[in-house]
Amino acid sequence: MDVVFLVGRVLFALIFVGSGFMAHLAQAREMAEYARSQGAPAPGLMVPLSGVVIIGGGRSVALGVYADLGALLLAGFAFSVAFFMHAFWREQDPQMQQNQMAHFMKNMALVGGALVLFYTFNQLQADAGLSITDPLFDRA
Repeated sequence: MDVVFLVGRVLFALIFVGSGFMAHLAQAREMAEYARSQGAPAPGLMVPLSGVVIIGGGRSVALGVYADLGALLLAGFAFSVAFFMHAFWREQDPQMQQNQMAHFMKNMALVGGALVLFYTFNQLQADAGLSITDPLFDRA
């Protein structure tokens, strides 16, 4: 079952690591302009910074290096981005509203998945299979 846990972590982390490299860093200027158009604060700083955070958080979860902290970083990112970048309630066009609602709900599902991973790592502690380090936070 440790292999299943590892594969699940890697698959979960791929969306964050891929987006961090391909969008937040490689296309930082374009992403910052889009973030600015959505009213996100300090997009010139926050787009590349959030890219670094999600790459780090994704790698942390996938490799099991303080993966509980990585999961919290990913949850925080997905939650905040949902409200700034996918505010479907502000859209007037029904098609765009549906598109943004789908992205908003995807982000909420990612928040849920990240919180489940945080809980799992926290509860398993040193028994979290195929992890490089123990979780950063002690069992609560």
